[in-house]
Amino acid sequence: MSELMNQKKLEALISMLDEPEEISFLKIREEIRTFGREAIPSLEKTLDTFNPLMQERIMDILTGLRQENLYQELLDWARFASSDLLKGYLLVTRTQYPELDEEKTIIEVEQMKMNIWLELNDNLTALENVKVMNHILFEILKFEGNKINLNAPQNQYLNTLLENRKGSPLSLGMLYTILASKLKLPIMGVNLPQHYILAYLTDSGITNPTKDDVLFYINPFNKGAVFTKREIELFLKQMKIGADDSYFTPCSNIDSIERMINNLIYSYTQLGYPEKITDLQILLKALK
Repeated sequence: MSELMNQKKLEALISMLDEPEEISFLKIREEIRTFGREAIPSLEKTLDTFNPLMQERIMDILTGLRQENLYQELLDWARFASSDLLKGYLLVTRTQYPELDEEKTIIEVEQMKMNIWLELNDNLTALENVKVMNHILFEILKFEGNKINLNAPQNQYLNTLLENRKGSPLSLGMLYTILASKLKLPIMGVNLPQHYILAYLTDSGITNPTKDDVLFYINPFNKGAVFTKREIELFLKQMKIGADDSYFTPCSNIDSIERMINNLIYSYTQLGYPEKITDLQILLKALK
């Protein structure tokens, strides 16, 4: 069937979504779903209908198709493109903002990168590089940790982080890591229990980093404060958590995205949104 005929068939099916018979509607819905992601633009265009029944049914189909599409994209990212943390972060953000303008968000991140790049040069030490990043992010752009409402879901999403300039240790840390990667600075996330920090690595440690490759650690939730392994040991002792090498070693981008989805599951559990929790739990399986 030609593309034009496919489109006409899809539009015809969508126009019948006000079918009063439930059995007939279910057949129509399943036919629309066979179009997969290709059906999404046509459904979105019809959302402004004045027919409340059609609007409800279109929204139901759209939600399911977007979820399936997002799952496949996250699965592909984890398998083939996990080096691009920004892409993974955008996918998680789309769980709440399906119509996110990704291009606009990417441009904003690129502009931030350029602001930092203009202040860097090849003669700076690792500490001086971090000082420049901290100055731009926390003093000029006014990013900060949201200590009042730490567990709110809005602290996690990239678009709300860029808009409000407030975030969690994880969201701020991931943004910091994304910018560092674009600037070719060897900074990676560390999956510390009940916290998320960053590690500045030796140049040789960026490929398969161990704790011995870490020059120092960075706390993005505290305006990029620099500290050492000793502070992590004291933190773990205070929290009564046994020391483990993974708490001192950079984690993968997949680990960071997995933690973000788990954070969102926790937040929505506290708020009582069971459907949201189920959708996120399904997405989590794409990373396994």
